Amino acid sequence: MTPNDDAIYKTIVFLDYFAELPDPRQLIKVIYPLDEVLLLSLLAVLAGAETFTDIARFGEKKLDLLRKFRPFANKTPTHDRLGEIFAALDAERFQQCFVAWVAASTGIAAEVIAIDGKTSRRSFQKKGEDTPIHIVSAFAARQRLVLGQVKVAEKSNEIIAIPKLLDMLVIEGAIVTIDAMGCQRDIARKVIDKKADYVFALKGNQGTLRDDVALFVNEQKANDFKDTTITQHQSVDGDHGRIETRRTTVIHDVQWLCDRHKWPGLNGVVMVESIREIGPKIETETRFYITSSTDFADYLANVIRQHWAIENSLHWVMDMVFRDDECRISTGHAPANFTTIKHVAHNLMRRSPAKDSMRLKRKVAAWDDDFLLSLIAL
Repeated sequence: MTPNDDAIYKTIVFLDYFAELPDPRQLIKVIYPLDEVLLLSLLAVLAGAETFTDIARFGEKKLDLLRKFRPFANKTPTHDRLGEIFAALDAERFQQCFVAWVAASTGIAAEVIAIDGKTSRRSFQKKGEDTPIHIVSAFAARQRLVLGQVKVAEKSNEIIAIPKLLDMLVIEGAIVTIDAMGCQRDIARKVIDKKADYVFALKGNQGTLRDDVALFVNEQKANDFKDTTITQHQSVDGDHGRIETRRTTVIHDVQWLCDRHKWPGLNGVVMVESIREIGPKIETETRFYITSSTDFADYLANVIRQHWAIENSLHWVMDMVFRDDECRISTGHAPANFTTIKHVAHNLMRRSPAKDSMRLKRKVAAWDDDFLLSLIAL
């Protein structure tokens, strides 16, 4: 099988996962089949397209390449037609198709799944009328792959979106990490019921839970933890003139906390103390977490650090490589659906063995059809 043949086969398999996606158009009037629209959009985004105008122009210039995969009997749609199609597609069903494709294509169970939300800042129609969309994503921290996403109206609705996202995913055996917004009993119960563990950040939005944890940990620390069972881990990192020391302490005796707060599956409290030295300046920070895991401090320290991969390896990439915050797509379901296409492109580029940066991979995909085909053959 030649590389081109392999790409054609893998593309057919990919499109099969979206075959059940309902097409909202009247079928008798459809001149651009949905599978052709999705293929066009994916290849264009891989090659650097950031708007529907970009995708339409890509279709004009790469029609011969596209026809290796599908007939494109009526050529490719205009940018207005693309916008109409993406605005009408059911975003939730589209996201479910994406999750099914990821689950089947990766074949590797995620160890740490970081969940966090990101706002596409320009995805509103007119200033003051509609708020920008907020996408809550699940991210396999080690593999650096998007596992799924759910659209919500605004950040405060993450509490509603996270259970929906968890329902879409297979998370058995993983540790789910969420910031303080998602530290909720119902979400903890959902994680436990799906045979996974959690590590949730604590802030002031959990009533007295955070205060009780801080008081207990500080009392035990003052007594050198003589009255409880702990494990500890320390790491030191240096970069660009900055030295950061992190001491992670896990308290494993938390029955009193379970009795007081009835928190599902609670097995430990984690304290992370950070000291940052930047020249003569010294900054300190103490953060608290709760966890259902029975693992020791060295492992949980790594899990907590891996959570930030969703900021550095997804949100940052979406902004700096895919120009997400500059995207003005705003009509109907189009912002959420276009984000899903970008997440597909992100995953394909992550899986590429090429050593180039994500930014350079997109440029090479625009210059070199063979490289572009290699991305969708993964």
